[in-house]
Amino acid sequence: MATRQDTLVFDDGKARCGWVSDDPLYRLYHDTEWGRPVRDPHGLFELLILEGCQAGLSWITVLRKRERYRTVYDGFDPHKIARYRPAKLAKLLADPGIVRHRGKIEASVTNARAWLELEAREGSAVRWLWGFVDGAPRRNRPATLKQVPARTPESDAMSKALKKAGFKFVGSTICYAFMQASGMVDDHVAGCHCARE
Repeated sequence: MATRQDTLVFDDGKARCGWVSDDPLYRLYHDTEWGRPVRDPHGLFELLILEGCQAGLSWITVLRKRERYRTVYDGFDPHKIARYRPAKLAKLLADPGIVRHRGKIEASVTNARAWLELEAREGSAVRWLWGFVDGAPRRNRPATLKQVPARTPESDAMSKALKKAGFKFVGSTICYAFMQASGMVDDHVAGCHCARE
């Protein structure tokens, strides 16, 4: 692995954003998911919950636990998560396969309920969320990783609106990471092979 600007060149000869490690799971996520538009409600809800779980941790930590989350969170079905009761929360808190943080686990239930209310009120959570970027991906192509912001006016607005709608663990930095993960924003640096696709 050789370093060049803010990209890393791996043994497959592909340059990737400098935040990617040589972990095959991380490389696959970077190459096939990060910065690519997600417009289905299930996918967006999953990412919103996982980004909240990631708060204060590295994304690879949550990425390695994603399959377990999908199992214990009933495939990220908001209808099922919204009905979780104390016994289910206790089981989740005891599960070493996920991030065992009471506030984050409780927030996932709160957020499932808020998601369903948002869908009922707006007709489409997808359209509502994508409205913060006027419905189209923002392709930024920063030259360096230092040019990638931690938050933007759009993520500030999303955070404020989500909090008003009753969501938890949706600060502006989390919202910006969610926007990147869901492809609302594409911040692959200019030298990355994904930026040239």
